[in-house]
Amino acid sequence: MQADLFFRANSRRPGGFAMRALSFIGLLTLGSAALAAPTWDDVGPLFASRCTLCHNGDGAPNGLRLGSYAAALKGGVNGPVFKPGTSAGSELIRRLKGESQPRMPMTGPPFLSDAEIALVAAWIDGGALPSKADAKSDKTAAAAPTAAPVAARKPGDPVTWTEVEPILLARCAKCHSENGIMGAPPEGFIVRSHAQTLAAGERVRVIPRQPQASELLRRVRGLSRPRMPFDGPPWLSETEIDLIEQWISDGARDRAGKPAPIPVGASVRFRGILTGPEEIDGMPFDGGGARIDKAPRVGSEAELRGSVQSDGSIRATRLRRR
Repeated sequence: MQADLFFRANSRRPGGFAMRALSFIGLLTLGSAALAAPTWDDVGPLFASRCTLCHNGDGAPNGLRLGSYAAALKGGVNGPVFKPGTSAGSELIRRLKGESQPRMPMTGPPFLSDAEIALVAAWIDGGALPSKADAKSDKTAAAAPTAAPVAARKPGDPVTWTEVEPILLARCAKCHSENGIMGAPPEGFIVRSHAQTLAAGERVRVIPRQPQASELLRRVRGLSRPRMPFDGPPWLSETEIDLIEQWISDGARDRAGKPAPIPVGASVRFRGILTGPEEIDGMPFDGGGARIDKAPRVGSEAELRGSVQSDGSIRATRLRRR
């Protein structure tokens, strides 16, 4: 009991997964027979924090999902990736150690620490036990570890980053991360945090209160190409897209509900259908003084380059038929 309490206390501290694993190994070395084998309660949160960025949902590589106990046991299209009771030769452990390539997680380095890998191995060697709650109720599948539920938004309240973040992390961050599955983030765009998603950099993708001018929304709706997520279909659901649109309309607010400032002077670049002399996909822009290339006509696809004005509108600097 004391060992278990010590084990759980350490898991809540910074670096808790590693400390928890080290505690487990240390107590085994001391020959503590009272220490229970790890359960899904111990490894599920580790998978959730380091693996389900890719291995979750319909787009999971090789069909391997690690967001729930049942899915982890099932494995992928080639069958289970470990056999309960023996971690030796387990493909899961080999990938975590880099003995099989590509090493996982794909977003590493940093990869899992030796202590974290040892924790996963100990879980497998101990029989890959389900969560304690499920064991008590004789269930075979545990719910996926998730963050605390988001409080229901009251009618009229603005959408905040808290509601949008899970969508972007589940469907976009596998590529648009510092070390995503495609290597460097495509076009330098990262969505792992509120600040990164709104960063201007080479160009801005989110213009608070101007969803139709925001490339993020345009890409997930398919107004600009290529449509995102890149591994779609399935694309984001209409509910998810509408939520992102409302978030931008409400000011692209952070977790605390603070609206983001207009990125005055930031560059924009996206494609769409020219629906008027100074209108793309129904969104007006200021075309005065813009460079015109290849004689774009109403009804043709065009690429617009411009800058953000103080009211969030777009002043075109170049308009080119595509």
